Amino acid sequence: MHTSFSAVPQPPARAPLPAGLLDGLLETAGDAVFRITSGGQIRTASTRAQRLGGVEAGRALVSLVHEVDQPALRNALVNAAGNIGPGDAVPAIVEARFRLGERDVWYELRIALLDTGDDAPILVIGRDMSAQHATEERLRHMATHDALTELPNRVLLSDRIRMVIANARRSGQGFSVATIGLDGFKKVNDGLGHPIGDAVLQMAAGRLRRTLRDSDTLARVGGDEFVAVLPGTFTDAQIKLVTGRLMATLQSPFEVGGHTIYLGASIGISIYPDHAEDEVRLVTLADTAMSRAKETGKARTVLYSPRDQGPPEHDISLEAAMFNAVREGEFLLFYQPIVDARTRTIEGFETLMRWKHPTLGMVPPGRFIPIAETNGLINLLGAWALKAACMQIRQFQEVAGRELYISVNISPRQFRSDRFLQVLDDALALSGTPGRQLVLEITEGTLMVDPLHAEAILAKMAEREARIAIDDFGTGYSSLAYLKRFPISVLKVDRAFVKDLPEATKDAAICNAVLDLAKHLDLSVVAEGVETEEQLSWLDGQGVHYVQGYLTGKPMPANVAVAALKENLYTALLPSETRTAKP
Repeated sequence: MHTSFSAVPQPPARAPLPAGLLDGLLETAGDAVFRITSGGQIRTASTRAQRLGGVEAGRALVSLVHEVDQPALRNALVNAAGNIGPGDAVPAIVEARFRLGERDVWYELRIALLDTGDDAPILVIGRDMSAQHATEERLRHMATHDALTELPNRVLLSDRIRMVIANARRSGQGFSVATIGLDGFKKVNDGLGHPIGDAVLQMAAGRLRRTLRDSDTLARVGGDEFVAVLPGTFTDAQIKLVTGRLMATLQSPFEVGGHTIYLGASIGISIYPDHAEDEVRLVTLADTAMSRAKETGKARTVLYSPRDQGPPEHDISLEAAMFNAVREGEFLLFYQPIVDARTRTIEGFETLMRWKHPTLGMVPPGRFIPIAETNGLINLLGAWALKAACMQIRQFQEVAGRELYISVNISPRQFRSDRFLQVLDDALALSGTPGRQLVLEITEGTLMVDPLHAEAILAKMAEREARIAIDDFGTGYSSLAYLKRFPISVLKVDRAFVKDLPEATKDAAICNAVLDLAKHLDLSVVAEGVETEEQLSWLDGQGVHYVQGYLTGKPMPANVAVAALKENLYTALLPSETRTAKP
């Protein structure tokens, strides 16, 4: 049985829109409306569109907009003209600036293809966006400028300093940051009221701005404090000249509301890169110097000096950046070779954590490790470093064609963590690395906080065949009796006892005592901080097993360590101009 279906009626083909009707509708479609040919020329334009400069039939629409915006508009018109027919693509939207007299006007252009039946099938409907852009610009200005003085605020100041840092790194030329505090301003607010105080601040801001160069940045960072960024100003003579002008302009009386007000200024200076290499520290140190200027008599300029610094404070900004660094993968591992003191063959690597901040560059471990210890982030970073190191040693061994070992530092907080042994097990299992190829470095102080707990944990680490090294041996406060109780395998002699060898007789005596102790306890010895051939020769002569230091290789990325392993000798790690003959 067959079922027949009647043909579905097709809608009649649409006739093209009459050009005259379409042109009449242009007046109501938008703030500026154009009919454009397939080649991009204007055929007709609405009355309001004709108020824009240069609108005339036959002219290319692209030529009317700012040159920066032309490529995007040109591509949108070409794409529209290339569509098969009306409705084949959604309208394109482009923002572009048109000239209107002496100013640019932002328009949002909606571009579509219509069936007009003539040679101008592209319809461009523009909406005036100048009011919206003005509002956005006003909001951006409010977010980056001080409402009272119209100077940049802390947000824009940080951005400006980062730009100056980038330029300074390229040019190799330093610069300075000056924190300027008004002396005696509190008496103005307290005695004459805040409206008078605000007027004084506005006048002070104007004076400072006129004293500085166009290339300098002046910001108000709160209260009566201003910060000036001075590119190219870093010598004593330059700083003295600029700060003298700044102080002089603020010493002139302020005439406000019938009052004559006398103020002064205290200025603190920090210099890039001598004092710091990031915007946060530069401003902080300049502020420290300014506080010192106020404490020592006011109306003077003080250049930052480390002795002006009080007890170290917890760096909140750096701590916040650290958590972001974990999310962004900014932490990385470097590897420093540990070589046989006699054959100079690489036997292993110490794993060292580094932080490459996008604007601060390499942040010293001495700055971020203590913070990570305090906030607990060290547990996460330490676990990652341990697992990554165990994975990396496998590649090192494949290149070397022999067994190597990897040494990883364990922080005090990490060592005391209840999950430490589980992290260790996970690292070994994940990488397939035998425990004997792993050395865990622990400081004396870590062990002595709770010797009973340390003894129990070290015993379990030894059960996994991981070797334990006492890092920086001789600088802590451990009892030698615990060396007998703890399952220690390696002593690492601190660089403090190596740097003056072989001339320093007391250091030599300490090293000999450590070596004698290690010999009787059957421990290996690694000497840290070896930087000269004389040091290496002396240590080798005294029976030191292994050495590490700049002489035998600085901390390096994994790919550089792989290249060093291919040559197998420590001389491959030295700059070509300082290489010695291979032994």
